[in-house]
Amino acid sequence: MIEQYVRDLREVDETQVAVVGGKGAHLGGLSLIEGIRVPAGFCVTTDAFRRIIAEAPSIDEQLDQLERLSRLNPDDREAIRTLSARIRRTIEGIAIPGDLAAAITGALARFGEQAAYAVRSSATAEDLPTASFAGQQDTYLNVVGPAAILQHVSRCWASLFTERAVTYRQRSGIDHRTVHMAVVVQRMVLPQAAGILFTADPVTGNRKVATVDAGFGLGEALVSGLVNPDVFKVRHGEIVAKSIAAKQRAVQALPDGGTREVEVESQQQEQPALTDDQVVRLVQLGRRIEAHFGRPQDIEWCLGDDGFEIVQSRPITTLFPVPVPEAGDQENHVYVSVGHGQMMTDPMKPLGLSMWQLTAMVPMHEAGGRLFVDVTRRLASPASRDGLLEALGKGDPLIRDALETVLDRDDFLPSIPKLPDSDTDTGRGGPPASGAPAPIETDPALVTELIERSRVSIAALERDIRTKTGPALFDFLLEAFEEHKRVLGDPLSHQAIMAGMEATWWLNDQLQEWLGEKNAADTLTLSAPDNITSEMGLALLDVADVIRARPEVVAFLRGVEPIEDEAFLDELAKLAGGAEARDAIEDYLDRYGMRCVGEIDITRPRWREHPTTLVPVILDNVRNFEPGAAQRRFEEGRQKAREKEQDVLSRLRALPDGDRKAEETKRMIDRVRTFIGYREYPKYGIISRYFVYKQALLAEAERLVQAGVLPEREDVFYLTFQELHDVVRSNQVDDQLIRQRKDAFRSYHALTPPRVLTSDGEAVTGKYRRDDVPAGALIGVPVSAGTVEGRARVILDMADADLEAGDILVTPFTDPSWSPLFVGIAGLVTEVGGLMTHGAVIAREYGLPAVVGVEQATRLIRDGQRIRVHGTDGYVEILP
Repeated sequence: MIEQYVRDLREVDETQVAVVGGKGAHLGGLSLIEGIRVPAGFCVTTDAFRRIIAEAPSIDEQLDQLERLSRLNPDDREAIRTLSARIRRTIEGIAIPGDLAAAITGALARFGEQAAYAVRSSATAEDLPTASFAGQQDTYLNVVGPAAILQHVSRCWASLFTERAVTYRQRSGIDHRTVHMAVVVQRMVLPQAAGILFTADPVTGNRKVATVDAGFGLGEALVSGLVNPDVFKVRHGEIVAKSIAAKQRAVQALPDGGTREVEVESQQQEQPALTDDQVVRLVQLGRRIEAHFGRPQDIEWCLGDDGFEIVQSRPITTLFPVPVPEAGDQENHVYVSVGHGQMMTDPMKPLGLSMWQLTAMVPMHEAGGRLFVDVTRRLASPASRDGLLEALGKGDPLIRDALETVLDRDDFLPSIPKLPDSDTDTGRGGPPASGAPAPIETDPALVTELIERSRVSIAALERDIRTKTGPALFDFLLEAFEEHKRVLGDPLSHQAIMAGMEATWWLNDQLQEWLGEKNAADTLTLSAPDNITSEMGLALLDVADVIRARPEVVAFLRGVEPIEDEAFLDELAKLAGGAEARDAIEDYLDRYGMRCVGEIDITRPRWREHPTTLVPVILDNVRNFEPGAAQRRFEEGRQKAREKEQDVLSRLRALPDGDRKAEETKRMIDRVRTFIGYREYPKYGIISRYFVYKQALLAEAERLVQAGVLPEREDVFYLTFQELHDVVRSNQVDDQLIRQRKDAFRSYHALTPPRVLTSDGEAVTGKYRRDDVPAGALIGVPVSAGTVEGRARVILDMADADLEAGDILVTPFTDPSWSPLFVGIAGLVTEVGGLMTHGAVIAREYGLPAVVGVEQATRLIRDGQRIRVHGTDGYVEILP
């Protein structure tokens, strides 16, 4: 019975989280590492917690209430606070049964009844690889005597339901009923110094740099923020940086229990808490612990008379993972984010990652649910470096600046004299270097031909895939992926895209030089032909025209709930005028239903699968626009572009050598208007193919469900393409693997993907090196000219859009699926993007002032604030 409720720390290890919680399991594991000293003690097991909970049947009802509250009103902090406090009072009020109390006090007698102890919570969802729960439950220091120990064990049990712990579990998607609490009771260490060791730099993520925070007395002074710590950074066994703080206060243990703050003697305050030798020795211990647990650690340590003792070690869960190198690869690598270029930085599920890798034109590496391209060789070689920096810098200046930061470190990259010709193409990890304007004629028929080629290829895919099932489907898809890449890599398609981009850059550069006008191409490209993405936004205005004239349909749509009412189109047909409204929506879905937010992830629900996603946007269009708005908007844009062209050419002719300048400019205007719209079409083709692939794979998943192999069709999203192929062949699936992948995917949402990542794990951040903006302004990239002032609408999910005329959309990123919102806004601000990313292209197409690449815009700008967007100069002002 005693073993059921109490375990010596030396008898447990990290495999026993369910018995002794995360902290207890880690401390037990630590005690088994040679050379690591852990204060002696024992764990009160989770069986004891379950015994206590069983003593109070009312807790079941309270947990039911908490579950309902977390599900229905997760933001009601006051209600969560009140209910959590009630649960804690209930637990603390339960008398500990005699046999359980005897087991705890009996263990205490083995270590010394009147000694001082730390009594520490250890939940089963604590110190996990994906969720540390640091500071969410309670720890009590310097507790003396059996009665006090029992009282504080009860408090630790109750601390499972502190408001912060409940909120943390809610945010992490962890069911309150699945978590149980153990308690660690350890002999107190009365240290000279204490602090925290991170075996990887917690700010940059660099795995080769350890950080030591140190202060005098108990570590509580640092954890609580009472004092600033000494900070040491150690790399390869040497201190590379240190900062010694003035440590005026410390926390010390009292003889009869408890702690108190004391003033540090003045002559000692600015002395380092550790010597340099002690810091290096501590980091060596940390590396040993890291090797044991297999990942970077956040370690709490104490320095006593007999040396260092480790009182806690947990994974650092905030680090962005590093792409896994090939076996035996010890070289340094530099990776660039794919998501920042694709305007989709959310994590992707394994099937989505593997499908993008299989259909991409360059090798890609996965980390943290995101994809990265290895640009090491091109960055290291002088022959390709400038082209790489120029191309990436046009897409995102912060990426270029981060890469230049890496280049400034002479010891990180080798210098490669010249790459072989075969290594300088896009297959080695990066976009092609920019060069002279693409050598093709300015002929609209070329664009028509390219669009037709894509249409024919997709039609053949749709026709041929219909008869394929089982393993034969996967063989067919592997061949289809090659056709996918052949179409994507069509030289003529690439030339057309580059022609439009080069003409844009030429116009902006030359007209600024000749006329002093910034971003003139923004107006000259308004309502350019063949832009499938801008057509998609205007087409939804036409749908709104059909619905606006039918009041019963409008009223019905206002009651449609996202996800829950996906069959609303069938109900729509039963209303007066509903058949026409349904047909208008169906026609729109036939052309654009393969699109969705985050569309590069094949697992994301498409508009055809969840058409309710479009309902709020349609209703905004019904409210904010008059009939015929789509055609008027397009014609107004075309007229502005024509007027701008005439103005520019007239002003150029008045300059010295003006006829030649005007003639060259006219040629470039014709060129940009011919090709710039096509820039959006290849992505449309990719996503059209993706929807065909997805429908076939989901049909296969449904067969697996019917055969009892999978419980849910969407479980296939957590397998790679090859793993799904294997499941289809064998009719067997690893259920545990799918559960692990689901947990990992949830955890990836808490990670911020870096633009540039090194093989050391360092997230290299770029900077806008500008001093020409007003104080307090938010700096970004100017991508669409003009200045606009209005109400900021901070929108994280397109389905939550509720826009009024004149609003300015502020959002993390906008891939093409966001373009239907663009017709109803006055300006755009995003956290991600560059001059030629999709949001920028469509903002220019619609004439919206836009600034992209504004870091943390959705945090720094509050929903409803008035802001001024300077789309020509690239900054945003928050107005009083």
